[in-house]
Amino acid sequence: MADSTPPLSSETNADKTGPSNLQLRITWGIIGAALLLGSVWFSPWTFGLFFAAVQAVMLWEFYRMMRAGGYAPATWIGVGVSTLAFALFHTRQSLTGHLEHIFKPGTQGPSDGYVAITSGSLVSSLTSEAWFICYNALLVIAFLTPVILLLREMRKWPESKQPFADVAVTLLGLLYVTMPMVTLSLLSFNGTGYDYRRIFVLLFLIWASDIGAYAVGRAIGKHKLAPKISPGKTWEGWAGGFVLTLVVGWAIGFMLPDMPLTHRLVAAGVVAVFAPLGDLAESMLKRSVGVKDSGSIMPGHGGLLDRFDAFLLVLPVLALLQLLAG
Repeated sequence: MADSTPPLSSETNADKTGPSNLQLRITWGIIGAALLLGSVWFSPWTFGLFFAAVQAVMLWEFYRMMRAGGYAPATWIGVGVSTLAFALFHTRQSLTGHLEHIFKPGTQGPSDGYVAITSGSLVSSLTSEAWFICYNALLVIAFLTPVILLLREMRKWPESKQPFADVAVTLLGLLYVTMPMVTLSLLSFNGTGYDYRRIFVLLFLIWASDIGAYAVGRAIGKHKLAPKISPGKTWEGWAGGFVLTLVVGWAIGFMLPDMPLTHRLVAAGVVAVFAPLGDLAESMLKRSVGVKDSGSIMPGHGGLLDRFDAFLLVLPVLALLQLLAG
């Protein structure tokens, strides 16, 4: 019978080559979490800069995978459009929240009634103007982007063998990555301006879903959730993630005491359902083009699309619910 114990020399060589995969995961996990939480906490502008960079890298990774699948998306055009769209929407949200915070009606002296009317009208006017500019800029981008992409393909023809498929893949990246990430700015602002706690809560809920699913699935998972897409995921793990996410949704009342319990539990339920679906969608994408990780920007963790895939289905649903709730 062959000896399964590895020779001592291989252990020595492994030690000399550098840190283990677990050490890399822990180290880069701590660095990534510190950058993420620090940028969200510090200010709306550091939050915006951080996630503008994150969504740009995520989109670049998506296009890289599409190239592995035989397509030729317009990577730099897509990433440029994505970054501009994110910047426009975040700037609009930031300015609106800042104006509403400065011009609080009824807090500026004895003539409160006059100030309330004047400041309220001013905020309404400036907010409408900011939204008008942002909305029209986004419309221009939406209409011009397909035209620019088609012109690019015509210039490349006949070297480009599937021009319309390449245009479609470029636009798909904007729909799959950019549109959900843009709504992150919508969720980060409330009636009084930027509130970092709302993003912290979102992160805690997504992490709870992931941790609960991993722990329970590893302990008692037997029934495969989607064996053809992700053989490691089980229904038991999903149930564990669901329960832990609801528990965290209840517990975060100490952080957001002004948010009703029903709202917190609904948000937790959305995350518990759509975060695993976002993970499965990205797993299906990677399998379809034959890649293991979306990138290698975080050693031991893969790419940013691997880290933030849950956002891509959770954010649109939460943003829609927030708009419906007013």
